[in-house]
Amino acid sequence: MSAPSPGDAELIARVLTRQDRHAYAELVRRNQSNLRALLRRLTHGNLALADDLAQEAFVLAWRKLHLFRGEARFSTWLYRIGYNCFLAHARSAKPEDPLDSDVSESEAAASHAQATELRIDLERALAQLTEPERAAIVQCYYQDLSHEEAAYVLELPLGTLKTHILKAKQKLKAALSSWQPENLA
Repeated sequence: MSAPSPGDAELIARVLTRQDRHAYAELVRRNQSNLRALLRRLTHGNLALADDLAQEAFVLAWRKLHLFRGEARFSTWLYRIGYNCFLAHARSAKPEDPLDSDVSESEAAASHAQATELRIDLERALAQLTEPERAAIVQCYYQDLSHEEAAYVLELPLGTLKTHILKAKQKLKAALSSWQPENLA
């Protein structure tokens, strides 16, 4: 019978006390998929940029691990770092068309065509949100964070986060009204 794998707190302690790179590698392994998924959504599916930002976030987390106070889960703290990396990039990047809607429906099976259209429409609708609204939606609905955790990640008061979510949901509902069940006949 193998020993249970150590928790995040134990791994963090190993990193801080012994500079244990294997312990940090385990933290990276546990969190890289979710962090990259978050960053892919924020970068509108730009895989290369999302991977670059994730790598930057992990390097920053390694350097700043001594500042982790344990007030939130390690993953939540890491999402905050990743989000800040995204914001720094967004501030310095030139505005570009956020959508790559060059999807060929003729290549997709008929059963996937509607799903593809919905995904494109959803990406377009998300692109119309303000940055704070989109970030709030991504944290709460894609990353499945509670409102409190999302507010922590985004460094926002809880009420402000809830306002962003409410406004975003209203905008998404309007933008995606053609996808209402009665309109799909």
